[in-house]
Amino acid sequence: MSTNRDPLTTRVVVNSLLGLMALYTLVPLWWLFVSATKGEGYLYHGHPLWFSNFDLGGNLDRLFSFQGGIFSSWLANSAFYSLIGAAVSTLLSVMAGFALAKYRFRGREAIFNVVLASVLIPAPMFALPLFLMLAKLQLTDTYWAVLLPSFVSPFGVYLSRVYASASVPDELLEAARIDGAGEQRTFFRIALPVMTPALVTIFLFQFVSVWNNYLLPALMLNDAGKLPVTVGLVQWRSEFANGVSPMLPITGAFVSLVPLLIAFVALQRFWRSGLTAGAVK
Repeated sequence: MSTNRDPLTTRVVVNSLLGLMALYTLVPLWWLFVSATKGEGYLYHGHPLWFSNFDLGGNLDRLFSFQGGIFSSWLANSAFYSLIGAAVSTLLSVMAGFALAKYRFRGREAIFNVVLASVLIPAPMFALPLFLMLAKLQLTDTYWAVLLPSFVSPFGVYLSRVYASASVPDELLEAARIDGAGEQRTFFRIALPVMTPALVTIFLFQFVSVWNNYLLPALMLNDAGKLPVTVGLVQWRSEFANGVSPMLPITGAFVSLVPLLIAFVALQRFWRSGLTAGAVK
């Protein structure tokens, strides 16, 4: 009897823990959605996790018209930083990972170990050194101050190497070279299509990372017209005493989540296979 109960008990415990983790993740999102639909002045009225005094349309209208519609500029800036940063970072990561996986050269393992070690370093630790470097180059308060750091993704290089080792056969590359294809054509025409799941996964993770980044843009940028949505909403949050309604940052936070949800839903079949890269060879 004990042998039959043990697997059942294990499943119950595991599913209970997963359910608690799901609640921990979803309840704040649900609260944000419900709060964004409440009318002006009714944020703290009614049940905090259910709808009352519904006025989502009015909140959105006030959000996009406040201070001359600057929230639209913040959204556009976040999209610009995230799309450009993620695209360039993905290409560089895939190229570096492919080279580390398929080329033999002195110091290859040492380079990969450095990349792997940098994954373990918290990103905020780079913020001050990056600020000092870019200040020396007179690039602070420019778009480059946010874009240049976003071009580097140690995790992307790591994932690219793992995926290239597992999914790109050496025989396929050799066949392309025998047919007369150069290294550039072999990479872009042969290897890159095979690595599409890893490429999409890296793009998605870097897109989310740049979109959610707060510390670096807050340090680098002073011009309100260049701020991403994360920094702009925090500025509104600090101006409650100056007439900024609490509904504005709450509704803005909800709206800023929509592009991330769309990206995850649209690309989920790619990033799922990319995350399992190298699990089975």
